[in-house]
Amino acid sequence: MILSAAPSCYSRSVNSWFCTQYVHDYSSDIQHAIVQHISLSALILAIAIVLSFPLALLALRAKWLRSSILGLLGVIYTIPSLALFVLLQPVFGVTHATPVVVALVGYAQLLLVRNVLIGLEEVPADVLEAARGTGYGPVRLLFGVRIPLALPAILAGIRLTTVSTIALLSVGGLIQQGGLGQLILDGQQRDIRAQVVAGVVAIVALALIADLVLLLLQRLATPWSRART
Repeated sequence: MILSAAPSCYSRSVNSWFCTQYVHDYSSDIQHAIVQHISLSALILAIAIVLSFPLALLALRAKWLRSSILGLLGVIYTIPSLALFVLLQPVFGVTHATPVVVALVGYAQLLLVRNVLIGLEEVPADVLEAARGTGYGPVRLLFGVRIPLALPAILAGIRLTTVSTIALLSVGGLIQQGGLGQLILDGQQRDIRAQVVAGVVAIVALALIADLVLLLLQRLATPWSRART
């Protein structure tokens, strides 16, 4: 007598939420989605950080522009992510991840610019005056005094933005450009619960790992802040 093989825990007849067999059988697909998610997140954060510093410096120098800059970034931040992706598709197309990258870079600006600006403004005035008195020019004052002392606030903003970006990037799966978001959407469409859970767990794990790594870097980069605490 030939015995039929038992159905897998992610088959339609069983369809378990937690299935290690699915992770084993589709490990290459999960790894590909994780790599794509990390790559897109890193690209978004790199662009967002580069753009945030000029905006923060402009808001710092031109006080009359500050409310306009932060107000505009606040409006962008309130637009629902899926709606923004759809609005950007006619401009950038749907065959690549550009709409997702542009949208999430826009979302990141409010968090980054606000934290950079707060950090730069919190540098004590007497420290700045002492630096100027010893011959520091504007550029040297910025990179030698302001930014190093503003690092705790800047890095806190980067941590918050990183976690937010990793989570929001999953919404890009709805337009077929989301890394782990695509994995979750495919699992929902195929009615494979284990695939949905695998995608969600991977996103949460990436966010936690990124936050812990950045927290460690923050502590290493600002030893004076830790000593004061």
